[in-house]
Amino acid sequence: MGARAGPRRGPAPLRHATGAGPGRSGPGRPARPGSPRPGVPPRPAAPASPDPSLQAHPLAAAPAPLDNPLKGFARFYWPGSDQNTGYPHSLTWSYFGLSEVMTDPADCSKINWSILDSALNEIASYGNQAAVRFYMEYPDGSGTHPANAIPRCFDGHVPYRTNTRWGTTSPDYDNPYLLDALDDFIAAFGARYDGDPRIGFIHLGLIGLWGEWHTWPYDTDTSGDSYPNHMPTDAHAAQLLRAYDAAFDETKLELRYPDSAGGAATGLDLGYHDDSFCFREGSPLAGVTLPQSLGGAGWAQLQRALNVGAENKWITSSMGGEVRPEIQTSAFASWPGGSGQVDNMKACIELEHTTWKINEQSQGYAADDPDVAAAVRLMGYDLTVDNAYFKNTASGATNVGVRISNHGVAPFYYPWTVTLGLRDSAGTVVKTFDTPWDLRTVMPLKIRAFPDWGVGQDPAYRDYGYPQYFQTGVNLSGVPNGGYQWVMRVRSPLETVSANAKKLRFANATQGADGWLTLGQVTVGSGGGTDTTPPAAPTGLTSPSRTSGSVTLSWTAATDNVGVAGYRVHRGSTEVGTTATTSFTDTGLSPATAYTYTVKAHDAAGNTSAASAPVTVTTLPSSTTGLVLDDFDGNPAYPSAARNDLGKWTGGNCFGNGGGSGVVSGGALALRYANCGWFGSDVHTDLSAYTHLVVRIKGAAGGEQSHFSLGLGGTTKVFGDFTLDGGGHPAITTAYQDIRIPLAANGISRSAPGQLAMGFWYGGNSTVTIDSLTFQ
Repeated sequence: MGARAGPRRGPAPLRHATGAGPGRSGPGRPARPGSPRPGVPPRPAAPASPDPSLQAHPLAAAPAPLDNPLKGFARFYWPGSDQNTGYPHSLTWSYFGLSEVMTDPADCSKINWSILDSALNEIASYGNQAAVRFYMEYPDGSGTHPANAIPRCFDGHVPYRTNTRWGTTSPDYDNPYLLDALDDFIAAFGARYDGDPRIGFIHLGLIGLWGEWHTWPYDTDTSGDSYPNHMPTDAHAAQLLRAYDAAFDETKLELRYPDSAGGAATGLDLGYHDDSFCFREGSPLAGVTLPQSLGGAGWAQLQRALNVGAENKWITSSMGGEVRPEIQTSAFASWPGGSGQVDNMKACIELEHTTWKINEQSQGYAADDPDVAAAVRLMGYDLTVDNAYFKNTASGATNVGVRISNHGVAPFYYPWTVTLGLRDSAGTVVKTFDTPWDLRTVMPLKIRAFPDWGVGQDPAYRDYGYPQYFQTGVNLSGVPNGGYQWVMRVRSPLETVSANAKKLRFANATQGADGWLTLGQVTVGSGGGTDTTPPAAPTGLTSPSRTSGSVTLSWTAATDNVGVAGYRVHRGSTEVGTTATTSFTDTGLSPATAYTYTVKAHDAAGNTSAASAPVTVTTLPSSTTGLVLDDFDGNPAYPSAARNDLGKWTGGNCFGNGGGSGVVSGGALALRYANCGWFGSDVHTDLSAYTHLVVRIKGAAGGEQSHFSLGLGGTTKVFGDFTLDGGGHPAITTAYQDIRIPLAANGISRSAPGQLAMGFWYGGNSTVTIDSLTFQ
């Protein structure tokens, strides 16, 4: 059976920006996994039992969030646009041409990573992680990424062929010069990005159309057609697989086909990437994911995995891919089964052990669609803490344990740190304890059997993982006596790069949006008994900031005999939100309207305080005074608060002052740059009432308008290229001036402005000082 691929669909056009980003930072290196066995996988060893000296504290289950990291749907990267619109997600996908980084026509060893770093930085600023692929052949190109991405340093060294079916140029993939250059590229790629927290998954790419490891119809299946084979030999393909496996120890790698390179991938630390996921084609219709035993074609993804004994590779390696574009809008309409060209979606997810899928059309899914939500929660991991174990009263050295169950189809693949904490009655986590707990060991409780295994009529499920028990010792010495709550969180390495990093959250009712999961109440020192005492009412309710559509509230923490669990915020008689902290922003309000707020505290036992004293706040008028994105007046403090005047994320990196973030002084932000620097400030607010972005700015020398780009609402331009009213262009001088950029005339979306981003990678060396950024 030769490799086969039908006519391929390209994704929506991608656009790119340039830039540089922070250095590598990643988790610890995991042990090298072996190759899982084919057939019914042996069950892992049973975990230890909970310590009988600890009290059990059951935790209520609840649906997990839909944008948990490193699973679910991925959307395409659109520079300058709001990457968090559409169905909840935490992954962003992008292609890159090899010629876009291997840019020196005379030297293949010189690699310019700026286009990748720019994308990774912007993706991370939204709290998301990237999944990426490099290619050399892309029929018709991707919009701004080239169709022919063969590096010019191959010219004269590597023979080129033409794929007349797609109009692409194929390099000779067996050429020694090409193989050496790709080996060196892969080594450099791994040296720079292995363990980079901005990247979730890497598709091996490089070979074939779209980097998908096929050159159809110029492929290995030469019987019955007149097309020669443009694919590399199995030996040369295996050489590249081994190069990737050697270069990346931490970041998860994925390969299109399980049987690539003669099945050489089965013994390497490589997952698979099914980019025609759950589609049915042909006449009669046959699945291209499910095996032949479930109506799949002979070339279906899981049939190929069965053929090389790789159907259990998910135990150690991630399974990514793309929901076939033709069915993305209807893929979950017949959940859990399928209809027409949509195959049995639940079976596809369960048997492939799907972790994530590209799904650009997920932007059209309703966030409350229960079928889509069921599919997303099934994908990858779905972790619930069944019980916490600790002594109700403790001091000095003590033990804390948790039992975690995985109701998904795959493990969590990264060694993120699990941290325990003690939260006091004010809602502050006053002490933390990092644990050695490894979430990668929490395997799915049940797995679906292939009919080929012969263990029962389909669908047959087998017990596999266990509720995994973890326990660690902590020392409470130095913690003041009193009531606390044990809390737990999983620390994402992306938090070292982005304040918006999306947090891994458990499927529990006490899981907070801030990442902390409440495990239960503990008394440090002595005490006990049933808690029936409500907290005291919060005091000091005030509004430190407001806009035309939002009000930000803050208050003094309430006190409680055991501990405050959180606060309920009321607008009039309506509860508008809850929070575990002492601040809250109410959005979606009308301009120039008075609203009255109160706040109530509650503890973990369900006791609720009386209401605070009310505060009445009037929102700003809609457009007469403008909407302040940031006036750098020190409230909020930059960069420590990581918040702008809209209460949303802001920050910078790579500048020559302020430790890379720039410096606020005298009510203005000074950014010193030398061909490096990035500043971002989230807007994520409908700007339909405004017509202009007003940047009050000056330069140290004047003329800095050509040194940086500005991106907003789907438009990114060098600052000096924006069109002003009357047809002129911005010109920065040494004195402050208000540069008024019309939004509509420059193609800036006012309904979805996303993030305002400024990139300083255009060869300049100076300082610009921004007094304010407003919309008027």
